[in-house]
Amino acid sequence: MKSATVKIDPARRLEAIISSVTGRADPALTENSDSLMTDPNALLRLIASVVPYRAIVAGTLDRRLALIETDPVQQQWQIGELSGSALAERDWPAWAHEGVNAHEPNSWMSLGTVSAGAVHRLTRPRVLLVALYHPEYFPMPRFPLAISDLARAARAMLTGQVRMVDMQLGVSLAGITSEVEGWSPDIVGISATFGQHDLMERLLDHLNGLPQAPMVIAGGSLTARNEKLLLDRYPNLLIARGAGEPTIQDVIGHWHGDLGISDIRGIGYNGAARGGGMAIGSFRRTASVANRLQTDIFPELDLLPRTFQHRGVAQLEGSRGCTNFCSFCPRGHKGTWAGALPRQLPWILREMRRVFDRHPEVSRTLYLVDEEFIGRGPDAAGRALDMARTVHEAGFRWESSCRIDQVCSLDEDRRWHIERARMWRAMLGAGLRRCLFGVESGVTSILERFNKETTSEQNATGIRTLSALQVPTRFTYITFDPLMSIGELEATYAFQGRTDLLMRPLPEMDVEQIVDGVRDDQFAAEHAAGEPFYRGISYMLVSMECLIGAAYTRAAQQAGLTRDERPSMGRVDAEYADWRIGVCARHAQLWVDRNFALDYTFKSLEKVLDGGQRDSVRQARLVVKDAAYKLLGQMLSLIRTHDLERPDPEALESGLVAVMDRRIEELKAEMRLTITAVTANLSGQDADRLTSEHRRWADSDAWHSINASDPCGT
Repeated sequence: MKSATVKIDPARRLEAIISSVTGRADPALTENSDSLMTDPNALLRLIASVVPYRAIVAGTLDRRLALIETDPVQQQWQIGELSGSALAERDWPAWAHEGVNAHEPNSWMSLGTVSAGAVHRLTRPRVLLVALYHPEYFPMPRFPLAISDLARAARAMLTGQVRMVDMQLGVSLAGITSEVEGWSPDIVGISATFGQHDLMERLLDHLNGLPQAPMVIAGGSLTARNEKLLLDRYPNLLIARGAGEPTIQDVIGHWHGDLGISDIRGIGYNGAARGGGMAIGSFRRTASVANRLQTDIFPELDLLPRTFQHRGVAQLEGSRGCTNFCSFCPRGHKGTWAGALPRQLPWILREMRRVFDRHPEVSRTLYLVDEEFIGRGPDAAGRALDMARTVHEAGFRWESSCRIDQVCSLDEDRRWHIERARMWRAMLGAGLRRCLFGVESGVTSILERFNKETTSEQNATGIRTLSALQVPTRFTYITFDPLMSIGELEATYAFQGRTDLLMRPLPEMDVEQIVDGVRDDQFAAEHAAGEPFYRGISYMLVSMECLIGAAYTRAAQQAGLTRDERPSMGRVDAEYADWRIGVCARHAQLWVDRNFALDYTFKSLEKVLDGGQRDSVRQARLVVKDAAYKLLGQMLSLIRTHDLERPDPEALESGLVAVMDRRIEELKAEMRLTITAVTANLSGQDADRLTSEHRRWADSDAWHSINASDPCGT
């Protein structure tokens, strides 16, 4: 028996637990110990294959618990903490205090008794978490944080068993339904976002048609906006309205009869009065849990190895929520900003590094998918730097997102700007590979309409500062919005084409010189890189979408511009105040959608590559951006040939299609040369992926919408 203080590998602990039951040691069983610890379902299958009776694996990645039955009659089990912590140190749920009795609680492994009721709690409900996906829109995967976070929350309860299925990893909708029919889950959780409403409806129809339908809870950006519509069609559905960890825990408690449905935190549902049953058509909501009260926002890593096998990228969160309330972004399901502390990160970084070690071909880059990495408060910069250093010291470079007012603020003095400039320069030494900034516009009147709480001059100063400090950036920018005027569109075109915003890197200058210099147009002209700003925009020609529940949508409605709801995108259709801009915006979206999968492939490859390979892919994206900016200029030229007061959309559409047809053929010709040059620098798998996507793109001759945009650009 090893004491709780002895530091040995989890695999050796697993060997000890198995050998204590079987009477024989077999180190070969645990030769793939890292992958076994990452995937508890694989670990369970291995244990079950060599022990005579039942086995259970419970708990989270950092606190896996293995229980192996040794005597069914006496309800005797061998219980082991694979982390090496003493069994008594675990925060056991209330039901376990009587149902699980370890004879040596101060050791990491002990014989004990586990009651039939405790076994039921440990193994039920069966929870299947599903991430939906359209591979034709997003050809390369991202690690599915949404369901992975929920898996950790569920496993932390030591109640039930969790499996995850991600359509990004080659599983079809038929594969999901086969998993449901084969495993018979008690609870199914569905994560759905933009463009996935069709998949969600098909899956919900199947689940509701089963002889014994499971409890179903759906969450994600899309469901939060389609809440009422979904509940009308699926009366027994539960809608997660915020971060889902408390919700999934309460759903499990509800399944066991511990909670009434009205006690489940953060849901929308059809319900009667408190404590009552289901009442169709009686729409209710329960209070969500604030982001600041959720201290554990980390994932289980079951699906990370398979994500890498599919050439995907690793994602993690260091904070949730945003510090602002942009008018186009419904905030209800995202919440107010709250961040994790740097000291919470080392264990999950260590575990992720173990997976990276098994995939040396993958760039050691973590994508911190925070809406706002820096955050708020007097210690924001210090916390952000500590977070960055913690990630970097674990062996990673990293990328994230934040607001431009973390660089240039109208409310702060010169001293603050100098301190922030020092922070950004320090970030480079702390592993920052790139940061996304939601600029959204370079026109002050549009920024006011978007409630960005920034100005055109402020954005320009921030862009100059970042580029002079050598901070690698990308920017989101909304080119069209229904309430804009032709003057605003012309100003947008001019701002995107400015060559005095992106500065040459100035490492030889101290931050004081840079902070003062970027506010001077002569300084900017002398040190400009000579590259148009639009080349730093992540996706060109993006249109504002009137999302259900957003303040901007209400403004469009008041202007008489809104039309039908589109549940697949969680949006409301809207006309444009200037019909000419509306026609151009619709055709710009056709341009974006036709090129989206190819551009997304470039973007995704850029995320998993380093060095010269990454640079070549990044240059390829510029070819797409250059073509889009030229098209925007031609759109403006066409608009000027039409009278605002004499609508003739068919004539404008005809002219636009002709221009777009010419532009796409020019882009195809240029892209053939680009792809040849880029694939020559790539490895086989990446070259094949890009070649295949390019072939699909080049063979397309149709303009059609896919509706796969993300309003926050993340």
